[in-house]
Amino acid sequence: MTKDTASSTASNDQPLSDRVNNRSRRPATKAFREFVASGWDRTPVPAQPMEVAPYALQRREALSRAFPGERLVIPAGGLKVRSNDTDYRFRAHSAFVHMTGLEMDSEPDSVLVFEPTEDGHDVTFYFRPRAGADTEEYFSDSRYGEFWVGPREDLETMATKTGIACDNIAVASDAFTKDLGSISVRVVRGADTTIDAQIDQARAQVGADSDVSTVGDDELAQTLSEMRLIKDDFEIGQIRHAVDVTRAGFDHVVQSLPRAIEHARGERVIETAFELAARTDGNGVGYDTIAASGNHACTLHWIKNTGQVRDGDLVLVDAGAEVDTLYTADITRTLPANGTFTEVQAKIYDAVLEACEAAFAKAGEHVQRPVKFSEVHDAAMHVIAHKLEEFGVLPVSAEEALSPEGQQHRRWMVHGTSHHLGLDVHDCAQARAEMYTDAHLEPGMVFTIEPGLYFKDEDLLIPEEFRGIGVRIEDDILVTEDGVENLSANFPRTRAEIEEWIRGARG
Repeated sequence: MTKDTASSTASNDQPLSDRVNNRSRRPATKAFREFVASGWDRTPVPAQPMEVAPYALQRREALSRAFPGERLVIPAGGLKVRSNDTDYRFRAHSAFVHMTGLEMDSEPDSVLVFEPTEDGHDVTFYFRPRAGADTEEYFSDSRYGEFWVGPREDLETMATKTGIACDNIAVASDAFTKDLGSISVRVVRGADTTIDAQIDQARAQVGADSDVSTVGDDELAQTLSEMRLIKDDFEIGQIRHAVDVTRAGFDHVVQSLPRAIEHARGERVIETAFELAARTDGNGVGYDTIAASGNHACTLHWIKNTGQVRDGDLVLVDAGAEVDTLYTADITRTLPANGTFTEVQAKIYDAVLEACEAAFAKAGEHVQRPVKFSEVHDAAMHVIAHKLEEFGVLPVSAEEALSPEGQQHRRWMVHGTSHHLGLDVHDCAQARAEMYTDAHLEPGMVFTIEPGLYFKDEDLLIPEEFRGIGVRIEDDILVTEDGVENLSANFPRTRAEIEEWIRGARG
């Protein structure tokens, strides 16, 4: 298009709103509007309380007790543009999900507000309710209209499902910005920038101290994060379900290995094999799948998955299915692409597996004595350092490397051994160190154990035969009254089990 052509096109009589969104043009006649609004069955679908509703109520009550006399604002967040007029699938902020129990793609642009009362809080869920068939929204609004995105709940139905009083999002702004001169308000920042801006403006109008407000908001995020450190029975059940779906995904991965070896982008073959189960049996993946063959396994967050899978490579697959309730699993297995570990691969794999077992055993000691979360990592590192000493790659002794002044062994495992797991793959991330790293293990905690060794092709300080080998083994662990439970215990873990797994998949 020449400049002259562009100019004449831009200056025609077509309204700009039509010119920039030509695909959504629709009739505007009175006859059309009357006809499209008629003849629809608008009988509400009977609703039942969600299974999670009593658990979510307990969570809201605990949050209310933590902030008496203060208004709390927890937005769901909004849709994010992927390209032009296409949005990413919506996924609400995890704090919002935890407090409401809502699932899958519910409810963009909504907000949960805790209004203080003499004996706690009145909680109201503000969202965009179902529109009548006689409204413009019903047939023409591509963000909310039923013709475009499917049916929505009305206020009464949503209240029944969630057990929360509901109101229209149109009146929410007044609910969370009113009377800020006489009441403190805290907001989960970053979830919805529009709500952040509205609250910031209201704070400025009453001369609120911005530093104090920031600290207050951070404390709310911290508390919401720490509330998820101990999972309730509903959450544990959902994580179990996510692990089961993830196992199905890994079975698809193992079956895909011969095809992956044949394809120019075999890592993508593996990635999509896993996502078949994650999307059909769950809501999707809980995080971008890592399908890393050969040297790519030494890049900790390799998610491009564009590489070849060569016969003889080890393939590191780090993947987790997210179920409809938005809880995720997080499992890693390192697989020989051709079904058999070489001698060097076996030596490295067994070292990592021994570190896993040491960490698992350390976690189980909480029954006899208090065990800090950080001790699980330390137990794995003890094994890793001594194995590296055996391999002859450490420049110092294992004990010197393990000292605070050393840490040379971390060159080959720079990440931590464990992280909490739940609604987020790295759950509870805003918790204080004393509640996370330095906390004692308690029943209901769910976390990963995932040591690894990564020997890059480019590493000149290791034997050549080690180069290009990356191994990580990751399981999901539940702390119980009697010890610890490996939630992913039905995944093959030993070399013999993995080789048999691959043989079995090949029939």
